[in-house]
Amino acid sequence: MKTRAGIVGPSDYVQIICDIAKEYSDRLHPIPFGYQNAEEATYIVQQNQQLVDLWIFAGPALYPFVEKSGSKQPFFYLNLDGSSLTKTLVEVGYKDSKSLNRMSIDLLKERDVFETYHDLGISYEDIHVHEYLHDTSLQNLLAFHQKLFKEGKVDICITCLYFVYEQLKSQGIPVYRVTPTRTNIRETLKTAIQAWETLHFKQSQIAALFIKVENMDTNVNHHTISYDLHRLNLELQANVLNFSESIFGSFVTLGVGKFLVFSTRGSLKEVGKQVGDLLEKLALITELPSNVGIGYGETALTAEENARLALNHAQNYDSFCAFLVDDRGIIEGPLKEQESISFGYRTENKEISEKLKQSGVTITTLNKILSVQKRTGNHSITASILAEWLKMTPRNARRILNGLVEQEIAEIIGEEAPTSKGRPRKIYRVSSEQEIKLE
Repeated sequence: MKTRAGIVGPSDYVQIICDIAKEYSDRLHPIPFGYQNAEEATYIVQQNQQLVDLWIFAGPALYPFVEKSGSKQPFFYLNLDGSSLTKTLVEVGYKDSKSLNRMSIDLLKERDVFETYHDLGISYEDIHVHEYLHDTSLQNLLAFHQKLFKEGKVDICITCLYFVYEQLKSQGIPVYRVTPTRTNIRETLKTAIQAWETLHFKQSQIAALFIKVENMDTNVNHHTISYDLHRLNLELQANVLNFSESIFGSFVTLGVGKFLVFSTRGSLKEVGKQVGDLLEKLALITELPSNVGIGYGETALTAEENARLALNHAQNYDSFCAFLVDDRGIIEGPLKEQESISFGYRTENKEISEKLKQSGVTITTLNKILSVQKRTGNHSITASILAEWLKMTPRNARRILNGLVEQEIAEIIGEEAPTSKGRPRKIYRVSSEQEIKLE
């Protein structure tokens, strides 16, 4: 499949780039986006992201406008350097027979300008340079040239920007425009193609995920059939199966509480969030420690080996966490969504531990309740909601919540009408460990 490249810049630039892009027609499909004003680049990117794989821009001055688009696609900028300036100086001195002294030049690095003059054997004593900075506005660059020309310090202005060129030209100020060389355009196109093909190859790598729930069979009486164990395993399996479907993966059960999922690296674009959501769901089903090991590789065998290594690191680190080992053997972890619920399984606060002990609730259960409360979106919870999420009876859920109320870890904040005849349901708000005020 050809790489789809959005080419953004003044129409004449875009046409030149697209003409040169024909040399790579077997690997690149250019899509032109010409503009009259650089500020249009923001809208162009925002409205056409689905049409392209990457973007190539006419110059670095477009950077602030591109950043405003919020796009996460790969960006490439044509580089204007000494060779680009040389081409313009040839036009000024050879074609138009004008002096190459007393000039104002924007965007290029001062070092590149002075080295170019030095290599050409020309004095650069009266050359004024305004280097490119990300926060430099087009109006400031225009004013830079206007001021120097009005003060009689320069005779010719050289700009890299279409907007500045047109403005100075309309005011009768002698101005020339620096354009990228064909060599520079080719190098940028090749860099973009190679970068995209490398990224595409990486995204197509195999991803293996080892999911393991610990101690599933330790309390099983092997002389009897454990229906509860099978029910629990089926519930875990259903959640892992849903996760597998969400990442377009294949799913294998390796035994009680052990699962293996194969997908591609590209399907795990937000691996921390995706795996974090899975671990949160598993934590709501069982208090048994659950871990995930993720491995990337060019072959299924390599990916699986890396996943086993990652799982080992996750198990040694903590309960309910995930580690990743990529194709280079680099280990990353624990993976975690930035805004996810953190399931704590211990607390260093003895007073909180005593309160939980008095209420008959573990720190694990408290954190699960907080996670469910967060999911409701209104910072409150009822016994029926808790019972549904934690797979317990409403009576047991009420007992837990009332126990937390007695220890001032939770409070009753209201009531809601029942769906059928009966007493109104109490609405609770459970405080997090940080919110609990200890007297």
